Amino acid sequence: MDLSVRPVELDDAEQVLAILNPVIAEGRYSVFDKQLTIETERDYIRNLPNRSTFLVAVDENTDHIVGFQVIEAFEAAYTGAFDHVGVMGTYVAEGYRRQGVARALFPESFAAAKQAGFEKISTYVRADNPAALATYRAHGFSIVGTAKRHAKLNDRYIDEILIEREL
Repeated sequence: MDLSVRPVELDDAEQVLAILNPVIAEGRYSVFDKQLTIETERDYIRNLPNRSTFLVAVDENTDHIVGFQVIEAFEAAYTGAFDHVGVMGTYVAEGYRRQGVARALFPESFAAAKQAGFEKISTYVRADNPAALATYRAHGFSIVGTAKRHAKLNDRYIDEILIEREL
């Protein structure tokens, strides 16, 4: 598959949600629990803070977005001590998993994050999602620890694994 990676555009909101909302609905790979609207996604894209990175992977054969990564600043209004830390999310369309989409996104996201002044990227991965954990580890992330019963979805507690990577 021929992939290109580029920054998200406002007109990408519908295709981004075509990936994200099914993940949310499935309830297995994310702790997001509410479907998003196109207008909400457009507002999110429109109002991305300057240091945020939002890249999409496009299948060149179909011109469809097949995955995306977002890196946002670790926000702490009370201190600037975490300004060097970015928080990442990675999403790949169901029919495109294990086909190199994440492999195309990670280096581009790391470069953009570095350029934005981030020195470290962290994220949580659901403990019941070993494929995601393996993908992140293959791209240099290491496990920091497990947050027990960290999320609660439909009256079910989910452990999350905190991971990080220096840039």
